[in-house]
Amino acid sequence: MIIFNKIWALIIGHITVFKHSFKKRVTLEYPEQKQVLPETFRGKPVWNCEKCIGCGICERVCPAAAVKVDKNNDNINSYFDLSRCIMCGNCMYYCPKHAIRLSSEYELATDNKNDLYIYFNKSEGV
Repeated sequence: MIIFNKIWALIIGHITVFKHSFKKRVTLEYPEQKQVLPETFRGKPVWNCEKCIGCGICERVCPAAAVKVDKNNDNINSYFDLSRCIMCGNCMYYCPKHAIRLSSEYELATDNKNDLYIYFNKSEGV
């Protein structure tokens, strides 16, 4: 009886595999094929330093404390810490000058943690 159950399970397994071999595949062969992302996808933040006025709203609304804005007299020194960023988009939505947008870049893996910082420096007097 035990042998019959094992043979029956083997036959059912083969039937299942055969049945699914004719269905459309749901997975992609990553990284050769990449998924088409929707327009609302929130990926790596991109900072347009020309539009930034250094108001610091992005720093205040970030729930992960991933944004730091230092505004000294004529300079704005800012950075994003992508190791903390949760890609929520608050910085983009609340920026009054639309200096931040979320791109569709999602491949952020790296061996060096310093690669996860996005720095920018803007001199207002220049």
